[in-house]
Amino acid sequence: MHRIMICALAAGALTACDAAGPVSVGAERYEVTGVEEGDMLKLRAGPGTGYTIQAGLPNGTVVRVRDCSRIGGTRWCKVALDRSPGMVGYVSQTYIQKL
Repeated sequence: MHRIMICALAAGALTACDAAGPVSVGAERYEVTGVEEGDMLKLRAGPGTGYTIQAGLPNGTVVRVRDCSRIGGTRWCKVALDRSPGMVGYVSQTYIQKL
């Protein structure tokens, strides 16, 4: 089992639940890959590097992709953790691969 590092960066509770509800049926499963040794893929609150980091995801973490869109030069995907579907955020598509 991979350890998921949760970082609370602001005072108060970390909002991990998505107001839109559970992952939609048919959401594709992807695996985090290509992250350098000793580093983690940042799960962000929004589609861009200016958004708060919600968690660090190591290689091998399985996520379910809800949708993806291009913001600037990067394609960002809204994902939910496979083992914790209430944890929703955005990752760069560069670091996920379809299972």
